[in-house]
Amino acid sequence: MPEFFTSNPYLDRGISGQVTAQMLVRFRADVLNLDPEAVVILAGTNDIAENQGPIGLEDIAGNIQSMAELAHAHGIRVIICSVLPAAEYSWRPGLGPDYKIPALNSLLKSYAESAGFDYLDYFSAMTDGENGLIAEYTSDGVHVTLAGYDVMVTLVQDMLDTVLENE
Repeated sequence: MPEFFTSNPYLDRGISGQVTAQMLVRFRADVLNLDPEAVVILAGTNDIAENQGPIGLEDIAGNIQSMAELAHAHGIRVIICSVLPAAEYSWRPGLGPDYKIPALNSLLKSYAESAGFDYLDYFSAMTDGENGLIAEYTSDGVHVTLAGYDVMVTLVQDMLDTVLENE
């Protein structure tokens, strides 16, 4: 949703298809060197989809934790997001995102709470109750439609308003 970034003072550093290890490698250049007030970290589904091969949930969480700790060490407010629901990956069936995503989200939420970081729960707002995305929020069970982005924009904007107001 590029218009969200053109109509707000935020930078989009997301790269479609990347896994957390790739994000961690470019975190210094794409986040730390820009000295933002806050960073919103939304990652993990591409890892679970094994875009770069098999990886454990603890390793995915560890990569996200490393990004969060780097940001915090540089005075950047950290917002860790839950991974969006996905019942299945059509291009990689049988990987179990319907149970792996909630397990990863549990790790991320516990970590955020223990570290004092903000946690943005997209999953609860977007699940169909069976760990998939609500039908109107997706065209393929994974990728978000404009209706889905509308939900996400509202949630992230509210979170950023709160976080930056308390800055």
